Amino acid sequence: MTSKKFLDLEPKLSSPESSKFVILPVPFEATTSYGKGTANGPDAILKASKHLEAFDEELLREPCDEGIHTAKPLKELDEVREAVSDQLAAGKIPIILGGEHSITSYAVAACKNRFSELSVLQIDAHADLRDEYEGTKLSHACIVRRVLEICPAVQVGIRNISSEEYEFAKKTGQLEKIHFAHQMNENTIDKILSQLSDKVYVTIDTDGLDPSVIPSTGTPEPGGLSWYKLLEILRALAEKKEIVGFDLVEFSPIKGLHAPDFAAAKLVYKLIGYITSPDK
Repeated sequence: MTSKKFLDLEPKLSSPESSKFVILPVPFEATTSYGKGTANGPDAILKASKHLEAFDEELLREPCDEGIHTAKPLKELDEVREAVSDQLAAGKIPIILGGEHSITSYAVAACKNRFSELSVLQIDAHADLRDEYEGTKLSHACIVRRVLEICPAVQVGIRNISSEEYEFAKKTGQLEKIHFAHQMNENTIDKILSQLSDKVYVTIDTDGLDPSVIPSTGTPEPGGLSWYKLLEILRALAEKKEIVGFDLVEFSPIKGLHAPDFAAAKLVYKLIGYITSPDK
């Protein structure tokens, strides 16, 4: 169990009362099917965040001035729904650090209870549209299928899908909302934004990025999003929509390899910066 704080911020910038953002570490791992270690993800990201520069060179300010509180780790999935609900009720923006992707539907359910017109943006290598995988409907491989039972979702960076998932997407119309990595072009961001509602929950599977950026994930796929392409998508989203919460999941730290830990921490901080941008 970690006691680390995101960015290791001083109390005036990290108290629960003064913070706009609340980090919810969720070291949950139960259905990973290839590489293991997502339970260690939140701790590694928090540890790496201590070495981030508070000043953002793109935004030319310190996003942490909005306040970032790091809560105690959550052990069970039901705790995720309750914690997200509590933070939303308090006017905070919850940020979940996973842990495996199965935690996302619990956060989305909490957000949907508060925001009726919610939609989800998924950044991922995998479609995650199976109805069941390895004997459970709660597998990380089924997460978007579960999300679609709650609200609409737009899928970006996908480059791995089974025939079963493809047929489901085609039959239900979800295929129009899957933006395969090999098909993305200069018009993709505008189309993504047009498919999302005004209030959006973002779920980022670290394998959505190319393994050259973050290799520390259980099911890496070649041909993923570049660092700057992902940032371009997220900045455009934050400028046009209201991001009510987000997660970063499926991060499995590799011992002795610190660059991915830092990249994951910086990605969280970049999105915090975009959400609080005065240019919105």
